Amino acid sequence: METNNLVKSYASKAAQTALFRSVYLWMTLALVITGFVAMYIAKSYTLIETIMQNSIMFWGLLIAEVGLVMYLSARIHKISFTTATLLFIAYSVLNGVTMSVLFLIYTLSSIATTFFVTAGTFGVTALYGYITKKDLTRIGSLCLMGVIGLIIASLVNMFLHNSMMDMIISYIGVLLFVGLTAYDSQKIKQLLSHDDIEVNETTQKIALMGALTLYLDFINLFIYLLRILGDRK
Repeated sequence: METNNLVKSYASKAAQTALFRSVYLWMTLALVITGFVAMYIAKSYTLIETIMQNSIMFWGLLIAEVGLVMYLSARIHKISFTTATLLFIAYSVLNGVTMSVLFLIYTLSSIATTFFVTAGTFGVTALYGYITKKDLTRIGSLCLMGVIGLIIASLVNMFLHNSMMDMIISYIGVLLFVGLTAYDSQKIKQLLSHDDIEVNETTQKIALMGALTLYLDFINLFIYLLRILGDRK
């Protein structure tokens, strides 16, 4: 009996390690896809002109991104892991297309610098969320409510064009997504740390959704930091 328990314990630990590795591998893959797509689009005068001059297409891409995330979140338990993976990759491609405009606004050096700052900040924060014994649920809830307020403030400022308000929104955005990164890291750990967990389609889909969540945290943190640190052309 004791031998069986030890075998199950080792198997569970191995499964947890494999699933955690999957989370960060999928997140990294999505970031790489987004980055390469954004750079490719930005280097193509025809493609970037088409996106910039066609507001219907640009807003359509943004709506498609939101729709994909909502569909994945709502249907993740009903669709296959393969379908979920393809949708995740499609989302990272779409995000790369919309983020290509950043290369027209900011210098390449400031984008690169901000990316490394974001990576460092994200890494430290995600590690804190993983190792801390403190329950971050309250912080996560407050940050989620703060993001809703941030979206409303950003929409209002689209009409006001207030540079001071824009900078305040950016600093608040950084703080909120730092908090969400820690919270999401802890939440993913809790979801994948059951004693009897194993690698199957269900747990792989949980890992994929964890990767999507952290990917979104990273992208938003990067954008807000870029608005603060980026040198405009």
